[in-house]
Amino acid sequence: MYLKGYTPRGFEGQCVHIHVRSYNDWDELYFRDYLITHPEIAQEYGKFKIMLREKYVHDRDGYTNAKGEFVRKYTALARTEFPNRYAPSIFEKLWTGIN
Repeated sequence: MYLKGYTPRGFEGQCVHIHVRSYNDWDELYFRDYLITHPEIAQEYGKFKIMLREKYVHDRDGYTNAKGEFVRKYTALARTEFPNRYAPSIFEKLWTGIN
């Protein structure tokens, strides 16, 4: 992960937040898919993030850590609901052109 512009005093300058993940690390995609499929959970997550924003206004790490349990819970449910959705073998075939 690459972060720029987050300081103890808040944002300074241009803020950048880039996620780069290792091959076979699909947790964020599973979590995203779960929120898309379950809008009531997405709404709960949005409210939760607003509450956390107020509590951790200048503490990016604290904010991220505080939402970790929520994210892990629904990522695990997504992996159960969508088994093998991002199985590497599927993507390997797409990337290499193998049929």
